[in-house]
Amino acid sequence: MNINKRNHNLAVGAIIAALYAVLVYSQEMLFPNSASAAVQFRVAEALTVLALFTPAAIPGLTIGCALSNLIFMGALPLDVLLGSLATLLAAMCMYKLRDMTVKGVPFAALLMPAVFNGVIIGLEIEIFFIEGPFHFTSFLLQGGLVALGELGVLFTLGILLYRVIKNKKLQKYIK
Repeated sequence: MNINKRNHNLAVGAIIAALYAVLVYSQEMLFPNSASAAVQFRVAEALTVLALFTPAAIPGLTIGCALSNLIFMGALPLDVLLGSLATLLAAMCMYKLRDMTVKGVPFAALLMPAVFNGVIIGLEIEIFFIEGPFHFTSFLLQGGLVALGELGVLFTLGILLYRVIKNKKLQKYIK
């Protein structure tokens, strides 16, 4: 990779990280706890569709999630680590699945944030925040609620953002 492409990817990743953090901060200021509660509709998660267009989005989304959880949400270090891990794994899988589409929409890729956040954050909630022994049904409930929020964002705002970038040929600016 030449130096200009590397610099471009670094800049794109940094812009995505900053945009993610600003969106989370703004949402929390306007609608407290809507981006940080157990059931959430984190608008910034729509940006995960950028991983369908460029691998530079993968570190950008991961860093943006970590910064948001650490600075704006005041999350515990474990939550910063696990939330960022879920975002990293989801973005990597989204990039790999980007060409698998149904009627022009990458549905399998759009499921990845729900899958990874549902499992990882669902386990985190059940193990570290629910008192008493681990209960699989409670984990399914917690993970399902997290996944439901992710699906809500990705299948509304995410698809909209994907179509705007694709239809307006904007992907050339982020590749």
